[in-house]
Formats: sequence, structure tokens, C-alpha cells
Amino acid sequence: MEQLRPFHPDVVVLDLMLPGMSGLDVCRRIRDRDQVPIIMVTAKGDDIDVVVGLEAGADDYVVKPVQARVLDARIRAVLRRQDATVSDAVRPRAESHGELVIDRAGLVVTHRGEPVALAPSELRLLLTLSASPAQVFSRQQLLEAVWEHSYHGDIRLVDACVKRLRSKLGELGGDPRYIQTVRGFGYRFGNR
Repeated sequence: MEQLRPFHPDVVVLDLMLPGMSGLDVCRRIRDRDQVPIIMVTAKGDDIDVVVGLEAGADDYVVKPVQARVLDARIRAVLRRQDATVSDAVRPRAESHGELVIDRAGLVVTHRGEPVALAPSELRLLLTLSASPAQVFSRQQLLEAVWEHSYHGDIRLVDACVKRLRSKLGELGGDPRYIQTVRGFGYRFGNR
């Protein structure tokens, strides 16, 4: 944690089992002040562990044992997505959706005039959904668009990211205004 600011890493590979503080706590602390991509690498592979890790703010979750080339590929994929988010900044400067303003060029999101700190995966999800308002995206489509997982990856990644994004947009109730669930199909961006 002390080295994070002066070092400015491109990506953080984080184990859950750390001495002194859990990897989940480290992940949450990083997310509170930085939007660097985080990949959790851990021996904890139960469904609940994956969901908790993703909800804590991880952008990807890898279960040990993992081969070095697989981890390397995951790191490169996260960095590609980060670069793609930056290069997607050729759209109009800002879009207003009620109290939500999305500045695609500056990659800044504000809600009720306050900046919203989003993880890279949360920002990519919001940019993807808001680029086609009212279009319904399946979880698999979002997995491929946001995380570049062309295989049938874990759709819980999408659900966990939606939950975090809704929380940051103040949409914890049962009738979200922006990220709407279409039962049996997926998600869409709305502006009610």
C-alpha cells in the first residue's frame, strides 16, 4: 500500500492470503483511491470467494494453481482493455443522462455534480451500455465487450460489476434508473 502511489503500477496482481491484512481489504483500499486494474490470484476458488473478490473491486479473478503464461495473458488482456478505454475517447465530449454525466473524451463520470470513482471494468461497462441506450445486452455480450472473454466465461463477473456500478451511482433500490435488468435477457442502459 505504501509503494502504490510512488510506484504507479499499470496493473496490480493481488493474492487474497496476505500477512497482516487480507487481500480483500487491500483491494478495497486501492479502489478507494486508485483505479488501477486489479487481478486477484488466489487458491480460493469457491463461487462465493469469486463473487466477493469481484465485488471488492477486482477486475479479474484467477484461481491457483495458474500457469505463468495464463497469468501473463490475463495481465495483457487487462492492459489492452485499459488502452482501449483510453482510445475510445473520440466520441463527443459529454453526454447528459439526467443527473448522470458521462465525459467519454475525458473518461470522467459525474452523478449529481460529484465525480464517481469507477474501476476500469466499471467504466467500460458503463461506456458500453450507455453507447446504445435501451439496447439489451446479454451477460455474454457484456463479458466479451468489457472483459474481452470470447469463451463462455463466468457471467458472475458481469453481475458483480453491475452491482458495484449501481452502488456507485446510488442505485441500491429495486428499481434502478440507469443500469436496468431485463429478466431472462441481461442489462440495458436507461434514463427514466
